[in-house]
Amino acid sequence: MLEQAEDKRAKWLDRAAIALSGLCLIHCITTALLVALAASATSVFVNPLIHELGLAIAIGLGALAFGSGLIAHGRKAPLIVGSLGLAAMAYALSLQHGVSGEVLFTILGVCLVAIGHSLNRRAQTQHS
Repeated sequence: MLEQAEDKRAKWLDRAAIALSGLCLIHCITTALLVALAASATSVFVNPLIHELGLAIAIGLGALAFGSGLIAHGRKAPLIVGSLGLAAMAYALSLQHGVSGEVLFTILGVCLVAIGHSLNRRAQTQHS
């Protein structure tokens, strides 16, 4: 019974993290398009606090989901792929906003994090 509750929680964490990755990707693409269309309309989207908060949430969800996944199924690939994605997102945040590499590393990071969570979910399902 306890194992089923932990499995449900782990799957929920991965689903939430994948959804967050999707929202981040939409935010990034929307911001890039808005910057191209009208620089003054993007002040809310380019606020560094939004990006820092988003990264903090992604790291927190990642630590919970990948950590519990590693304990449950023992596979390191989801943790490695997800960590690389979080590192790419953190690197993008360190770049000056508007630099072409910033968007590239953000999108790469978000995709890697989503792939990591997908691998984690599959491993959880196969392990159950």
